[in-house]
Amino acid sequence: MIGIATRAGQQGNGTMANVHILAILYSKPGKEEDLRRDLTTICNASSREDGNIRYELHEDANDQRRFVIIEQWNDAAAQEKHHNQSNHIRLFHDNGDRNVERREIVCFLKPVA
Repeated sequence: MIGIATRAGQQGNGTMANVHILAILYSKPGKEEDLRRDLTTICNASSREDGNIRYELHEDANDQRRFVIIEQWNDAAAQEKHHNQSNHIRLFHDNGDRNVERREIVCFLKPVA
């Protein structure tokens, strides 16, 4: 996940639950292509990491500056390793983050139904 602290979740039976995350980033004006490229690189690398179930990048159909990332991990440990130890995430923070105007929302989701 891009630039937010992690949280672990447990199911009621004490076993570790999958981690579901929704993140929305908004690009700086004129930096849409650069951010799209950087986020596509992150998405491709993250989807190959151990413990990843789903890592998708979407663009708002009505606003090309808004990007939505949907993540699902086997457990909190896999997500934390991704966030804290992945080279591609570190490179984004060092370089690609300059194309982000704001992070609109980052949600750790709990399945309901």
